[in-house]
Order: sequence, then C-alpha cells, then structure tokens
Amino acid sequence: MKRPALWSVVLVAGLLSGCGSAGSGSSSGTADGTLVVWDWKSGEETAASYIEQAKADFAAEHPDVTVEFVAQPFDQYYTLLGTAIQAGKGPDVMLFNGGGQIRDRADALLPLDDYVTGDRQRLAGWEAFTAKGKTYAAPVTLQGHPLYYNKALYEEAGLDPDSPATTWREFTDDCEAITEATDASCLALGNKEGFGIQFFLSGLGPGVLTPREYDAWIAGDRDWNSPRVRRLFELWKETGDAGLNNDGANSTALFNDAFALFQSGEAAHIVGLMSDVGHWKDFGEFLDPDDIGVMPAPRAEAGAEPVLPYDGGIGYAVAKWTKKPALAADLVRSLTSKDALQAFYADAGAVVSDTTVDVSDGGAALSAITSEIGAGKPALHVALSTETLDLLGRLSQQILSGSTGVDEALEQLADSDRKG
Repeated sequence: MKRPALWSVVLVAGLLSGCGSAGSGSSSGTADGTLVVWDWKSGEETAASYIEQAKADFAAEHPDVTVEFVAQPFDQYYTLLGTAIQAGKGPDVMLFNGGGQIRDRADALLPLDDYVTGDRQRLAGWEAFTAKGKTYAAPVTLQGHPLYYNKALYEEAGLDPDSPATTWREFTDDCEAITEATDASCLALGNKEGFGIQFFLSGLGPGVLTPREYDAWIAGDRDWNSPRVRRLFELWKETGDAGLNNDGANSTALFNDAFALFQSGEAAHIVGLMSDVGHWKDFGEFLDPDDIGVMPAPRAEAGAEPVLPYDGGIGYAVAKWTKKPALAADLVRSLTSKDALQAFYADAGAVVSDTTVDVSDGGAALSAITSEIGAGKPALHVALSTETLDLLGRLSQQILSGSTGVDEALEQLADSDRKG
C-alpha cells in the first residue's frame, strides 16, 4: 500500500462532483460511454503496465467505452468513498482491501457472483471479498504476513541463517545474539497508525493458537478470554518491555518507515507483506536477495501449528448505482485477467490472485512464500470489523506505552467484537 502524495482537500473533494459524468448529475460515468474507476494503485509507477494491460483487455471487447482511472490518496480513500456512498453516486468500479473495509460497505455494492463464475478456479482469495454468502469484488492480489529475516545479520551474529528459530524461546535467544553482535534491533515495528499490531497478530498468531482455536477465530467464534489469546497479547507487550522492537515503535509509521528499517539492515526481522509493497521485491532493492529469508512464526505455545496467514489482498468491486452493471463487471474481469496480473507480478512483484501465473523467477524468498499458500489460512486481523481494528490499534499503543494492561485491553476488545 504505497501511498501517493496527498492532494489538496479541495481537489480531492471535487472529484465527487467532477469525476466522469457525476458532475452532470448522473449516478455513474457510463451514461456517456465512460466507466470511472477509483483506486489508490493506478497512479503508481509499478502498477502502470498492469493498468495498461487491463485496459487493453477491456478495449478488445468494448472499443467504444472510455475507462477513466482516478488515483485517490490512500490516507483519505475510504473517507472519500464513504461520501460517494452516502450521495449514491460516484465511480462505477472501485478498489477495496479485503476484509472489514469491503464487508462494511457491501450494501452499496453489486454482487458479482453471476459475472465471475468463469474465474472462480483460476483466482484465489475470494473469501476476503464475501459478505453473507455473496461476492462483492474479484481479488487482484493475495495479501499475507510472512516473517522476513536478514540472513546477513544472522551470520554477523554467529547464527545459522538457514536454520531460523522454531520456538519463541529460540527466537528471543537469537535476538539477543543479534543485538549484542550488531547495531540492529530484533524487530522492525511501526505502530504509529496502529497498524503494527495487525501485522503482529496475524504474523505471529499462528505460533500461539491451536488449529482449532485459529479456525474458530476466523469463523467468528472468538474467545478473548482464552489463555492463548492472552498469551499473544502478552508477547506484544514483551517485545516492547524486552527491547526487541526498534526505538519509538509507537511513533514509527509502518508505511514506509518500519520497512525502511528492515531493508537498511537496522532490524533483523519484520512481519511484512506478500502483495506488492513491503515484500520480497521491495526488500531486494536494498538487500542482497539471497540475504532475505522467510521463516514460520516461532511456536510460543505447544500445540500451535504455524501456517502462512493470507487472504485476498486488494480487489475491484462494482457500485450498485452504476448504469451498466454488466459492462462494469467486464472491466473487473479485465482487471483480474491473466495478462494483466502477470504484468503486475513482473513489475511490482505482487503475489497475484491468479494461481496460473509463473513466479518461478522470483527467487528463494518468494518460493518460500508461495510454497506455503496451499496450506495457508486467513489472517487473524482480517476477520475483525473495522471498528474493532481501530480500537485494537489504540489499545496496542497503550499496551506498549504501559498506560493500559493486557487484561483491560482484552475486555474492551471482546466487548467491541461482540457488538460487531
């Protein structure tokens, strides 16, 4: 989720009235042969070939339709989208993160089940874009939370870079060795926006919860009083108390300051991404690709069976107000066509939703990630509502600062989760 430079508030707000044919009072851009797309990706250099390939795929079937992409600033994206939803007009097609962001807005979207049946087997990650049994977006990427580590720092500390820790005790021992032998911290953590806890929960949770408890959590049967859930939050506190994190984690932005700490060699580990940023290819621009390792979550509790946590990452949806739903759905299919996704992988390094895209040239780190996809499970934080995630972010900062205890935080989170 690289973020383009923020536009002025006046310019951004004007998009609602000036985008496509919305300014003329129509509910979408299709009335004049135009489809309007809102996202935060199309303005990025690494996504340029992906967008062009998707547009070419669509133009082959619809040569008389103009497709207009409006790249919104990510920091304001869902606020702007909320304004459009309240007005009942705006873009025809829009980009969403999987999970709570799209589920909270499903009432404003067109179910796509009747349009994407031919893509079901080819694409993975659908579950993150479903609500109440209906599909509201087609997945473009797979988003997961691998635990990356710097093999060069392991060697400098006298550790075997090909045998990372498998238990939490071994992990903290390795961290001690690394911090004693190098200037690096153990973990790169950015929690300024409260995002760091989401990565921590999903990246390290598989090493704490039993498979049964993990599956129950994803299914919505979450026991916030569980000793293992409490243990996971205790580990969050422990990383701060024991000095495993970089200094000032609560004032460090995850995007992109925390990632910069890892790729500059100032931290030995980071719970990163596998989509198109904060991932193996980004890190490989600064680190030797052979020094980028991927390890399972260290097992902190007996009975845990670490897996790769991943879901559908980002996906395009169709607004319920669009004048031509079938046409907009065709554009979504072009945005998830094999050639378009192949281009996204090639230029951005995205782990795309198309399981037929060849990623064999991606190197050891990517191979380690993709080899675990078949046995992976949905990420823990994606199962939570946006309200609970917002509360989680605030409480995680307070736990690190010492102003809130684990028990108090869990009580508040349980109450929020029950309210949905």
